[in-house]
Amino acid sequence: MPNVSAVKLGDFTTDPRRLLLMSGFAVLIGCAAAAVAKVLLVLIGFITHLAYFGTPGDRLVQPDPHHWGPVSILIPVAGGLLVGLIARYGTDKIRGHGIPEAIQAILDRDSIIQARVAYLKPIASAITIGSGGPFGAEGPIIMTGGAFGSLFAQFLRLSSIERRILLVCGAAAGMSATFGAPIASVLIAVELLLFEWKPRSFIPVAVAAFVAEVVRWSLIGTSPPFLVAHPHAIDPSAFGWAAIVGIAGGVVSAIMTKLVYFTEDAYERLPVHWMWWPAIGGAIVGIGGWFVPQALGVGYGTINGMLNGQLALGVVAGIIVVKIVIWIAALSSGTSGGVLAPLLMIGGAMGTLLAAGIPGHESSVWAIVGMAAIMGGTMRAPFMATMFALETTHAWGLLPPIFIGCVAATAFTVIFVPRSILTEKLARRGMHVAREYSVHPLELIAVGQVMTPREDLIVLRGEWSAAEAAERLRELDPDVQHLEYPVMDEGGELQGFVSHAAILQRARSANADGPIGEVTRHALPVHPDDRVRAAASVMATGGRRSVAVMDDAGTWAGVLTTEDLLKAWKRGLSTETRRVRVRSLRRLALFSPRP
Repeated sequence: MPNVSAVKLGDFTTDPRRLLLMSGFAVLIGCAAAAVAKVLLVLIGFITHLAYFGTPGDRLVQPDPHHWGPVSILIPVAGGLLVGLIARYGTDKIRGHGIPEAIQAILDRDSIIQARVAYLKPIASAITIGSGGPFGAEGPIIMTGGAFGSLFAQFLRLSSIERRILLVCGAAAGMSATFGAPIASVLIAVELLLFEWKPRSFIPVAVAAFVAEVVRWSLIGTSPPFLVAHPHAIDPSAFGWAAIVGIAGGVVSAIMTKLVYFTEDAYERLPVHWMWWPAIGGAIVGIGGWFVPQALGVGYGTINGMLNGQLALGVVAGIIVVKIVIWIAALSSGTSGGVLAPLLMIGGAMGTLLAAGIPGHESSVWAIVGMAAIMGGTMRAPFMATMFALETTHAWGLLPPIFIGCVAATAFTVIFVPRSILTEKLARRGMHVAREYSVHPLELIAVGQVMTPREDLIVLRGEWSAAEAAERLRELDPDVQHLEYPVMDEGGELQGFVSHAAILQRARSANADGPIGEVTRHALPVHPDDRVRAAASVMATGGRRSVAVMDDAGTWAGVLTTEDLLKAWKRGLSTETRRVRVRSLRRLALFSPRP
């Protein structure tokens, strides 16, 4: 039997040809997602101008409810009503803020998104945000870009994993084009959407994100959305304050997550169809926006003002209270909008208020740290939040405190809140999402370490009759019997494997005197240096309970069985659960008594 390894051993299992092909597709998706982002931003600007000023326009502007007077309170209500109608008679997949829906499509629907989502989601989101909804455009663009990537993939002959990669390419490219943050867009893909850390996926995603960034320069502009006029750096002695701001961000994140789903449950108890919920949430948005107009819409200008210390503390305090209330009321209603921009505004406001009690009172510094901390803590994505804050503000000197704040906020929410605002919605639909990435335990163990050696096996002869083999097996102790047995041919070579059940069935048939070689299945080979996980894949794809282990000389060295797989799995688990003290102070020579 030839010596065949289950996989080509190396650091990664990436197929170079497929990687190049997927990267080529990513270029196309990156261009398209940037165009989609531009269209959505223009549509939001157009609806905002029309609804709040009565004039055409395509730039993002701050809604002004006082232009029309108290009747402006009804504008978000009308927007919510339209979105409810689109959701009910178009597709309910447009409901929500985009990222949980993208995750569900990835995990539950083989990365297949309906075509109508690609055009109804941006329309509904533009109506929501343009009519004053307290959301950002990034969530809808992530979902719309993901929908485009999924649709593109559906016309190609691809695996489910490859469709996932192109879906995420579209999502990351949409975020990159919106904020000019390609690295953060790749990190949100890795931390939230890909569910793996492999070159086959993150390289195409990076290609799509950076292509979208290049296209953004010509369509949207080169300036970051929240450029800080006077970037600062802080002394390491203030890193403790960064941790405090981060913990405060974690507390706020935890409270908001709980309030969102508490309010969602309250909507569920209303005696009206869910189609009307966005209009109800719109009424709360309209009332809150009348008193604090800065809380309406995408709020990019308001965020920029806070990060540059241009807003008075009283205004900031009003913004954070009203923004939280109207955002929770609107998001829980099932309308269409994103969460990133609201988190940025709330975090920036929190950092600005906390700066009043921090030595130096650098409100710009702590607004940026607070912005990143709440984003990182709420989404459980500290690396993404750190890079997002840096790329959108260009405050590169604040890398250490921003990262400290994000880690502190994430630590708090991980400890005290079982699920994030993204995964709680999925859990309520019966889908538990694991967010931990690690090298699989079976990747760390070689086949040769857990296989059953040849000399420990019960070997049958291919020329034996089924009746004779069954008789010999009945004489064995039940503790040493196997599900499958290796079968040797007359030349002493491994012929294959035969199951215990097949021998007994043959022995009870009219062909009981026939040789068991006729019911023996050929052996699938693996190498002792192969990883156990690769061998398990060979067993799963071949439908086998055992594989033959062949050494470098092509000699049969042993067998890997399903029982051996469980043994390897238990060995991997023991690295987490078995705790021992390797050294003892009493055994050190330094403390040993002298003779």
